[in-house]
Amino acid sequence: MRIISLLPSATEILFELGLGDHVVGVTFECDFPPEAKSKRIVSTSALPENLTPGEIDAIVKERMAAGEDLYRLDRGAFADLDPDIVITQDLCAVCAVDVSKVDDALEFLACSADVITLDPMSLDEVIDSIRTVAAKTNTEDLAQSIIGSLRQRLADVFNSVSSAEAPSVLVLEWTDPAFTAGHWVPDLVEAAGGSSLLGKPGENSVGVSWEEISTCAADVVIVSPCGFRLDGASELGEAVLAQDVLPPNADVWAVDADAFMVRPGPRVVEGVEVLSTILHPERRGPVDPAKARKLR
Repeated sequence: MRIISLLPSATEILFELGLGDHVVGVTFECDFPPEAKSKRIVSTSALPENLTPGEIDAIVKERMAAGEDLYRLDRGAFADLDPDIVITQDLCAVCAVDVSKVDDALEFLACSADVITLDPMSLDEVIDSIRTVAAKTNTEDLAQSIIGSLRQRLADVFNSVSSAEAPSVLVLEWTDPAFTAGHWVPDLVEAAGGSSLLGKPGENSVGVSWEEISTCAADVVIVSPCGFRLDGASELGEAVLAQDVLPPNADVWAVDADAFMVRPGPRVVEGVEVLSTILHPERRGPVDPAKARKLR
């Protein structure tokens, strides 16, 4: 079995299912587990490097309006690797290669690979994605064990924080312009014992004005920009703080977005655990400084 993963989250799922040796191709963003970085890269970004969030937003909007691709798919690599399974998505054209591009490439190469499309919109659907992959790779028993463990961890968080008052939480998924987090992220906040503001569960992330943000009743602001690790999130959070546009009385934290928030794979459950330590340290213990950083 030869598998190409066009999603960092799918790569994580495949390795969790013990299929790392079957993964032959990944994207340039597939960096977890570390072994994934040894696989052949078949998808790269079409954007220039070292752009600011504002520059990224402008170029993405310009290229999408012009019908141009945001990712480069290496058809030669596809031909060389001759996959049996390709895992992709149809959820967000900004986040990864669109399934239509994959279908076009496979048709061009006369490749009969089975295409698995993962488009979770909620925390439950993220966890169920493991079962979807397992059903195509004959790893259902292991998947059941993994899912059981993830749900037990969520239950442990719930049992420890359910009786506590839920602080209001605003998650910033982008900082220039401002976007609040949608999809499964509000579910992560709720599962961690918080109440999500502005972002709606199961719906797309939406742009909001800084006036809406500054006047919202957030007790906690989480800066977790898509595509950024903890240091990058911290830098962007400090830049936002310098603009004096956040709710004045809110605690402000940076969280490693790629590891725990925006990639719909098994580590979102760890994201719930991280958020629970931010929101309820008296019940969940101190925050791991390698995963989240208090900015104010």
